[in-house]
Amino acid sequence: MANPIMKSMEQTYTLESEPMTIKGAINKTFFLLVCLVIAAFYTWNLAAAGFLDKVGMLTTCGAIIGFVLALFICFTKKAMNILTPLYAVCEGLFIGGVSAVYASQYAGIVMQAVLATFAVLFSMLILFQTRTIQCTEKFRSVIFTATLSVAIIYLIQFIASFWGRGIPQIFTSSAIGIGFSVVVVLIAAFNLIVDFDFIERGEQMMLPKDYEWYGAFGLMVSLVWLYLEILRLLAKVNSRR
Repeated sequence: MANPIMKSMEQTYTLESEPMTIKGAINKTFFLLVCLVIAAFYTWNLAAAGFLDKVGMLTTCGAIIGFVLALFICFTKKAMNILTPLYAVCEGLFIGGVSAVYASQYAGIVMQAVLATFAVLFSMLILFQTRTIQCTEKFRSVIFTATLSVAIIYLIQFIASFWGRGIPQIFTSSAIGIGFSVVVVLIAAFNLIVDFDFIERGEQMMLPKDYEWYGAFGLMVSLVWLYLEILRLLAKVNSRR
């Protein structure tokens, strides 16, 4: 599967309760989005009020704790009804702080990124439901490889930054940098197709109901990534004006 969070699905389960449903996964996704938005609104308001030190702390803690929670959920799949909302809150704190920074530099960029993210979400959903894009094994393999490649590039850039260096061009507002961001946005968008497929197949395979949280969690991971990449892309475009 493309989204590493969704990697382990091909297993056989013995149901001890009712199975997961698409409707249940959608409801839980909506709940996680509400948690994220409330947390993001909190850090955004703190930034607007001038509490920048507190915003910086919450943004950093949200990123680190959210990453740790994501790994724990991915590899253990335990207490998902508790940990996935906590993950959403942490990501909300992180996104609120990051969005405030971008908003201070480019007016209106956050609303543009939010609208673009939901436009991509519904576009991918339509393409998936109409089977315009079919989530085959090859498709999942390609998207997984592309996602992993982007993660490696970001890791190299992060490590190189400690020595004041970085990968040339792709993180700048040059044509190459913008082109790279467009490609990453597309990869993040196609991860949504894989997430939709997981939820649909999860219902067909009658996975345990807790996997509704897992499906919602996978969608959250892809949506957060998509939003951040769109925000970065818009910032690059605006900086050229």
